[in-house]
Amino acid sequence: MTEPKRRAHSTLSSVTNAARVLKEFGKGNREIGVTELSRRLGIGKSTAHRLVNTLAEEKLLEQDPETGQYRLGLVMYELGAVVHWHTDLHEACSPVLDQLRTATNETIQVAILDHREVVYVERRESPQTLRLFGRVGHRNDAHCTSTGKLLLACLSPAKLESTTIGWKLRARTPYTVTRMDQLMKQLEDIRRNGWSENINEAEMGVASVAAPIRNGLGEVIAAVSIAGPVQRLTGDSLRRFARPCVDAGLAISRRLGYRDTKGARLT
Repeated sequence: MTEPKRRAHSTLSSVTNAARVLKEFGKGNREIGVTELSRRLGIGKSTAHRLVNTLAEEKLLEQDPETGQYRLGLVMYELGAVVHWHTDLHEACSPVLDQLRTATNETIQVAILDHREVVYVERRESPQTLRLFGRVGHRNDAHCTSTGKLLLACLSPAKLESTTIGWKLRARTPYTVTRMDQLMKQLEDIRRNGWSENINEAEMGVASVAAPIRNGLGEVIAAVSIAGPVQRLTGDSLRRFARPCVDAGLAISRRLGYRDTKGARLT
């Protein structure tokens, strides 16, 4: 019986070669010429030339006008900074989130804002039988989540305007805010209180409270939330979690280098 044919790998050789080019700069070489790249990678000089030209167009590489050699471009450093930032956030969050879950017995999440959505980048599941289900990397609408509204409230006026212009607020439940003036009123309240809440707005039966996480410059870069079913989190029972949530956000912020001052505001 003949062996079944193996499926072809779903990869692009051009992308593979581009990745190989970039990796060569991680071997201690600040600048490399096309001829040397061609020799190292075992590809034609014309192919190497097309690869570095394309990478330079995308600002992943840049060419020294005097030597003609190539080095890593600004975008590579920006991407590296993002990776470093996510690593820092993960390391700063982990012990605080574990403590907060133990103290509340509810689901704990950390989210960042991506335009009009939030992306959950850290999560600790509730140990209780009745709990929420989700995953890291999940997205949700910003206007109907406690983390999303918190992060929208922390945007500069100009950034908030550019984010909300033309935005038609989608009704996820009968409790979702769908009028922009109502959302803006909620954001004002969040700035004043220092935390936000959500009851049945994104999903029926789910409630949450969120607080800011700041970097060393005092900028709000993420939000931490306590979430659970409305059977346990609603009204006063939800709001009593506001203080531990704010304290957790502050603890994470301090681990990121933030030094709070009395009366610090959300914006």
